[in-house]
Amino acid sequence: MQRRDIHRLAGLGALAGLAAPALPRAQGKRSLAFVVNVSADFWTIARRGIEKANREHPDFEMEMIIPAQASAAEQRRILDELLARKVAGVAISAINPASQTEALNRVAAQSVLFTTDSDAPASNRMVYIGTDNVAAGRRAGAQMKQAMPGGGRAMLFVGTMDADNARERVQGIREALQGGNIEIVDIRTDESDFARARRNAEDALARERNLGMMVGLWAYNTPQIYQAVREAGRQGQVKVVGFDEDALTLRGVADGTIHSTVVQQPYEFGYQSMKGLVRVLGGDRGWIPGSKQVIVDTKVIDRTNVGEFQSYMRQVLRSG
Repeated sequence: MQRRDIHRLAGLGALAGLAAPALPRAQGKRSLAFVVNVSADFWTIARRGIEKANREHPDFEMEMIIPAQASAAEQRRILDELLARKVAGVAISAINPASQTEALNRVAAQSVLFTTDSDAPASNRMVYIGTDNVAAGRRAGAQMKQAMPGGGRAMLFVGTMDADNARERVQGIREALQGGNIEIVDIRTDESDFARARRNAEDALARERNLGMMVGLWAYNTPQIYQAVREAGRQGQVKVVGFDEDALTLRGVADGTIHSTVVQQPYEFGYQSMKGLVRVLGGDRGWIPGSKQVIVDTKVIDRTNVGEFQSYMRQVLRSG
C-alpha cells in the first residue's frame, strides 16, 4: 500500500454530506452490493454498518452477498449477475486481485466500483475503504514480540496468500520482527476451508513440539487455533496472537489463551462503503483522496480492554 496521501477515518459519519455526474437511474430503487470473500462472523458486523447506511438512504436497496465458495471464480459469477441486474454500485473484498482485474474492470466500466478489506489496486476501482494491512501487520508483529519476548519459533495461518490483505499483513509482521529473535517457520494456508484451518492448527501443534507461537491472520483462523491449543493442553506454552473480533477469539483473550488480537472495523467497511457509493452516485467524488485509499484504523484488544470491547460488540450486533 502507498504510505502517502491516506485519508483516515476515526469514527462514523466521515462520509456524510453529498454532491459528480450521477449515473442513470433505473425504475425503482437503485441497488448497491457489498460482495464479501467468505462466510464469517466478521462480515455480520459489516452487515450492521450496511443496514445503518440503508436506513439513512431508504431510496437505495443495499445488500451483502456471500459467495457459496471462497473463490475468485465464484466472485466473478456474482459480479456478472450484478451487472446483468444493472447494479449501480459494488464494494468487494477481492479474493485474488491479480486474477480478477478484468472482471473488476468490467464492473468499473458499467457501475461504481469500490474495494474493501482486500484491495485490487491494479484494477479501475474508484477507491479502497479498509485497513492499512501493512500497518496492521506491524501492529501484530509488535504484539508477537510482547507475547514472546524471549523469542522462538512462530507459525502463521491464513486462508490464502493470493489476497492483498494476507500478503500485506505478513509483510508488516516481517518488518516488525526484523532483527529480532522470533523466527517465522511456516505460513499455513487453508483456502478458506474452516475444517482445513483447524487441521492445520492441530497438525502444527503435533509436529512442532518447539513451536512457541501461532498467529491467525484472518477472522476465522484464530478461533481454530484457540480450540486446537486448548484441546492439546498447550495454553501458556504456545502463545497466540490473532486478528479480528470473533466471539471465540475474544473469549480466548479474556481467559488468557490468546495474548491479543488486532481488530479492524468491519462495521465501518460496510457503512462507509455504502455511504461513499451514495455520494458518488449523487455527484460527489471530492472526498476521495489522491491515493484512492480511505484507511480505517485498527486497535489492539487484550485482557485490559476485552470486557469493554465485548460489550461494544454485543451492542453492535443487537443494533440489527
